[in-house]
Amino acid sequence: MTLVRLGYVAMSVHLQNASPSKTMTYATFSKMEDQEAAIHKLERIAQTNLHNCLRLLKHNVAHDISFFRFSSKLVPLATHPDLHEWNYMSSIQEPLEEIGDFLMHHPEQRIDFHPDHFVLLNSPKKEVLQQAIHTLRMHYRLLKGMGIDPKHRCVLHVGGGYGDKEKALESFIHNWAYVPTDLQQMIMLENDDKIFTPADTLYLCEKLAIPMVFDYHHYLANHDDNENWKDEWTRMVNTWKQSTLPVKVHISSPRSEEKFRAHADYVDSSMLMDFLRSVKGSVAQIDCMIEAKQKDDALFTLMKDLQEYPEVTIMDGARFYV
Repeated sequence: MTLVRLGYVAMSVHLQNASPSKTMTYATFSKMEDQEAAIHKLERIAQTNLHNCLRLLKHNVAHDISFFRFSSKLVPLATHPDLHEWNYMSSIQEPLEEIGDFLMHHPEQRIDFHPDHFVLLNSPKKEVLQQAIHTLRMHYRLLKGMGIDPKHRCVLHVGGGYGDKEKALESFIHNWAYVPTDLQQMIMLENDDKIFTPADTLYLCEKLAIPMVFDYHHYLANHDDNENWKDEWTRMVNTWKQSTLPVKVHISSPRSEEKFRAHADYVDSSMLMDFLRSVKGSVAQIDCMIEAKQKDDALFTLMKDLQEYPEVTIMDGARFYV
């Protein structure tokens, strides 16, 4: 049997006024005559976002949810090149410590990030790589500020294809040497829905000792004709051997046949069970991140749907055995 733990992304549709992604555009910031006041406003927004993260964590604990992805927009403009002298960490130390104290009392909680698509480690442009490293450093500081071990807490896609996928894969390997070791240890890699298949991603993960996050929906949208994810599953699992965390996968459902790559509001339980029936017993635990528009409601609905399957044993509000 395998224990499956469900999680969801960034915000709740049930918890009111708890957005962790309130922001300010740089255009608005730059128009403010008093730049010191503008910085203070950014800091207040960041503090509110982190306060809402704590509310979300409490909401999760109340509903047995112990797997959660934080928004990467907690501190607006933190990585903007024109604000490189802003010490954003000094103003958010207290709310970060409050989150850290909560997590210390709830050690079962698994928290991670998925930095935005513009974090490209295989870019041929030096400035893009430098900005990606700068953004990863912000995530590292936030994790450390919360008292979370940053190892294997940030999911990335491989990056752009740039017209030559094989060359793009080798560019990732080349650029990897420029990523500081502490940031390297933070990273997991995920197969994407357009360019890099599970086999492509697995190639990098095995070569560079990076855990691989398998996205089943992405596989259905993007894989080679001769590729079967089941043949690669054991190798994917083995990329987690050096991690203290359970194997992580992503699950979502297509919005429609016409918009197959887009995420639906909810997760089709039969699609999830197709995957789980193939892997049950291969590992003791799988942490499954739901990527659905209805966030925690998608998790609650999925748990309700799973009660109809005789091979599923429900443990609590967000965990089950299969």
